[in-house]
Amino acid sequence: MLRYFSESRWYTILGGTLFYALSSWIFLFLANETALTQQIDYLYWLAVTASTVGYGDLSPVTHAGKLIVALYVIPVGLTLFAMVIGRIAAWVSEQWKKGMRGMRSLHVQDHILVIGWNEHRTMLLLDLLLQEREFVPSKPEIVLCVKADIENPMPGQIEFVRVESFNKDADMDRACIAKASTILMDNPQDDVTMTTALYTSQRNPDAHQVAYFTDDSLVPLLQQHCPKVECTPSVAVEMLAKAAFDPGSSMLHHDLLSVDEGQAQFSVGIPADCNAVAVEKLFVNLKKRYDAIFIGYAPGGVYKNMVVNPDLSTQLQPGDRIFYIADARIPNIDWVALGV
Repeated sequence: MLRYFSESRWYTILGGTLFYALSSWIFLFLANETALTQQIDYLYWLAVTASTVGYGDLSPVTHAGKLIVALYVIPVGLTLFAMVIGRIAAWVSEQWKKGMRGMRSLHVQDHILVIGWNEHRTMLLLDLLLQEREFVPSKPEIVLCVKADIENPMPGQIEFVRVESFNKDADMDRACIAKASTILMDNPQDDVTMTTALYTSQRNPDAHQVAYFTDDSLVPLLQQHCPKVECTPSVAVEMLAKAAFDPGSSMLHHDLLSVDEGQAQFSVGIPADCNAVAVEKLFVNLKKRYDAIFIGYAPGGVYKNMVVNPDLSTQLQPGDRIFYIADARIPNIDWVALGV
């Protein structure tokens, strides 16, 4: 019987609790315990007695009432109380374990979704995202979605979902893929990244999507089908060649991008309600007011059309995304002061 109740469902425990409360009241009523059978007083006394708190302000006065409490109310109440507390503790523990194993469905939106697991590289990416998030007012949630058999690598800091496939609706809905504002894809296998990018473009075409490829030849193929996906190929070899003829180039790029070394490269979009402005005017005002250096822009926010070091007479339009170097991200830019 104990095993049956320990494995029983919630409605069975609730039914047993109601039967216990009703039967105890009937026994006490028959024992003429009038002080204990008053509605509110009875519920209060039963809770205090069954949980063994025992304040002593209410107690049976008849011999029959004392026997009923000693032989029935207390033993059965203790059993039910322990069972309920145990089930609640087990449920909380199970929910925590599900979160650690990534088996829960999330309820987030406008979050950063990281798809794929590359061990140390993914851990570094998550560290950088967490540090960068501190300077963003919205503080978006960061969700890691993996197929690897791992547990949440950063419990309490990021959300975690483990799936069987990156292109299965039921699995990816648990990561709220359709509500993500940014999707980052980095897998050990480029073909998995390719199929994931095709899937995410179909599920959430409005999200800012970034895919990392080891094989650069796959970048044009993906951009042909998904032009909005920002592709980041490996540039290790290019940096080696650059450093050979321009010593210090690799350290310069590392300093611009590394949060630990004082990340210095940022971007921001020109608001839609602003006016057009020449690069020369924006360059001078940005340096004077914020001690920042304008380095380029993406027309209309289209990153593959990036223009670095544009002519001073170039007109920047609302919706363009500008890139700059500064000691820290500039919050609440005064666009009027910049001449926009």
